[in-house]
Amino acid sequence: MVANAPRSLYLEKAEESLDGANSEFVNGRFNNCANRCYYACYQAAIHALEEAGIRPRSASGQWGHDFVQAEFVGTLINRRKRYPSTIRDVLFRNLALRHEADYGPSTINATQASRALRRAREFLETIQP
Repeated sequence: MVANAPRSLYLEKAEESLDGANSEFVNGRFNNCANRCYYACYQAAIHALEEAGIRPRSASGQWGHDFVQAEFVGTLINRRKRYPSTIRDVLFRNLALRHEADYGPSTINATQASRALRRAREFLETIQP
């Protein structure tokens, strides 16, 4: 019997962020829900990149948001076809909503948060092994 491989740190972080997004949604904190939805997808994308052998190019070894989005979509969806094109815009859409939630002049409503949560759930379901 082969022992299970250790879980990816970024996949664990993604699941925790998604749990946080669910909690924030249930409690009516839609700006925080949008924030956590984005981070759930961002962390899941890092997991997927690591699984594909892609590493950050920065000298510090940190994952930049632009790099993660470009490599995930450009390499893993468009070139390698590892994930379906149906999730191509999820990172971008959830990032735009997070920016509005965190820095914008308006607040996120229940419908927007619900849609972000649905996108994040689908993203993680697609990424998980």
